Amino acid sequence: MVTHVRAEARGDERGALLSFLAEQRGGIRRAVLGLTEEQAASRPSASELSLAGLVKHVAEVEQGWVARAKGEPPAVKRDESNWHECFRLAEGETLASQLAYWEQVAAETEEFIRSASSLDDTFPLPNDPWFPPDEAVSLRWLCLHLIRETARHAGHADIIRESLDGRTAFELVAQEQARTVDGGDPDRQ
Repeated sequence: MVTHVRAEARGDERGALLSFLAEQRGGIRRAVLGLTEEQAASRPSASELSLAGLVKHVAEVEQGWVARAKGEPPAVKRDESNWHECFRLAEGETLASQLAYWEQVAAETEEFIRSASSLDDTFPLPNDPWFPPDEAVSLRWLCLHLIRETARHAGHADIIRESLDGRTAFELVAQEQARTVDGGDPDRQ
C-alpha cells in the first residue's frame, strides 16, 4: 500500500491524483491490519463509527461517485431512510469481503479515470440541498473529492484504531512493511 506519493512516481496529473487517492485508501486499510471481525466492528470511541463500517462507507461512496460520473446508478441506493446503513456491516458482510469489494471499486476508479478523454469532462452533481442546483463538476473535481472524502475517514480510522488497541498509524506502517518484507500478504486479515 502506498504510504508516500513521490513527485516523479507518476509524472502525469491523472497518475498523481490516483496515487494520492491510493495513499489515503492505504491509511484506512492499514488501520484494520490484524484485527478480528469483532474488533473491526466495534465502536471504541464516542463516535458511532467502526473501522469495518468506514471501509464499507468509503467503498460505497467511491463507487457511487464514479457511477454518477459515468451516468450510471450507484450499486447501492442510499437515501434519508437508509443512509446510515453504509456505516455498518449487514448480515453476511465481513471486513474481508468489504476490503475485496473496495479493491474492485478502486480498480474500476483507476480504469475509468485513466480512460477518460479529459479530466475536464463534466457530470452533474446530485440534486441534494448541500450542492448548488444544476451544477456540473469535472473528473478532476471527482478525484479531488474522493481524496478529500477518503482522507477525512483515514483520520477517523486512525483515532478508532488507537482507541481499540493503542496502535498508531506509524506502528501500522511498520507492521505492514514487515509483513511485506517477510513475504506475507499485507492485505490479508
